[in-house]
Amino acid sequence: MKNQKNNKFLWVSAVFAAVFLIVATFAPVPAQADVLDFLRGLVAPFFGAHTTTTLSLSSSSPRVGMDQPQVSLYKPVIDYERAVVAAVKKASPAVVSITVSKNVPILENCPSSPFSNLPPEFQQFFGDQFPQFSVPCEKGSKLQEVGGGSGFIISSDGLILTNKHVAGDSSASYTVFTNDGKKYDAKVLAKDPLQDLAVIKISASGLPTVELGDSDAVELGQTAIAIGNALGEFRNTVSVGVISGLSRSVTASGPGVGQETIEGVIQTDAAINPGNSGGPLLNLRGEVIAINTAIAVGAQNIGFAIPINGAKRDINSVKKTGDIETPFLGVRYLAITSDIAKKQKLPVDYGALVRGSDDGPAVTPSSPAEAAGIVAEDIILELNGKKINKDYPLGTAISRFSVGESVTLKIKRGEKELNLKVVLAKRPKVE
Repeated sequence: MKNQKNNKFLWVSAVFAAVFLIVATFAPVPAQADVLDFLRGLVAPFFGAHTTTTLSLSSSSPRVGMDQPQVSLYKPVIDYERAVVAAVKKASPAVVSITVSKNVPILENCPSSPFSNLPPEFQQFFGDQFPQFSVPCEKGSKLQEVGGGSGFIISSDGLILTNKHVAGDSSASYTVFTNDGKKYDAKVLAKDPLQDLAVIKISASGLPTVELGDSDAVELGQTAIAIGNALGEFRNTVSVGVISGLSRSVTASGPGVGQETIEGVIQTDAAINPGNSGGPLLNLRGEVIAINTAIAVGAQNIGFAIPINGAKRDINSVKKTGDIETPFLGVRYLAITSDIAKKQKLPVDYGALVRGSDDGPAVTPSSPAEAAGIVAEDIILELNGKKINKDYPLGTAISRFSVGESVTLKIKRGEKELNLKVVLAKRPKVE
């Protein structure tokens, strides 16, 4: 019985091999499906008809007789790569590098003696018995590069958006290098300290500009592309990541700028290096969705960018008036979270607690808040019916309005809730 099965298997194998050689030698190449059907019919009498599943692997070039569509496993990757490249090509001509220069003292070593300030008649008694030594002394000054950053062109006649901490020193001079290698002197037109933004101007025309996107439509996980002057040396450096967080509140600090709290920022893991500040954060369409502004010290792949929708008001204001007019309420406050509510024993876990600090009083004198009757320890619950919370902080809410507009604040004062109408004023100038 065992010999009969072996003989049957050998006979079938021989027939199968012979048929395959004949077909391969003399017959035209059939379609893949025809060959499989033929072979199934050949072996079915011996092994029975079975339903089989086949895996078709397509190659990059079509075979003769195969008219089924070719599907590439790499097509989504290639399409994504092309989208990134296209976005960079679209925006990079309008990305600029900014250098910051200041007059710094020239120090030299000057000879000195402990008796050099004595009258000459006394100096002769000591002669050269005491050695002279050198001390630093100032011999004039020279213009020297002290910092740098990035920016992007927002109008063809030379308006450029960047960070205030890049272009915020009124005693410094600024030079812009465009993507084509040209060099321009720049003038600071306006600054917005609330959003860490500044608009500078170069004398030029016909410049390429960026396209502004909609930062309110940004979603977690979507692609983010950062372009900037990395480390102040590598111009138009590109890095790619994703949107890691929304509506963050960060306290940024740097040389000569002190500390600034910025609300409602976007978090990304796209590499933002020193020098990238002021550069654009793009979506896959090459639109600017945010302005790169800060990195988390001591952490990796945590960068922050200011949403472009908040900057649009500043841009329009500069184009119309030549200055940035930002709305001003006039309160210092503590953003309430559930943790803060527990620690402070507050009656609510959202809103803004009006409270003073070492930097100043809770309510600024002669401000719209004072005129409306807001006092220390009030809790601002809502603005125009919308809750103030971590996703909609008070600073962000105020920034959505214009100078002179009236808003209604719901206030909790002890056990009472009040509705106060406030007319927003122009924010006082600060350096």
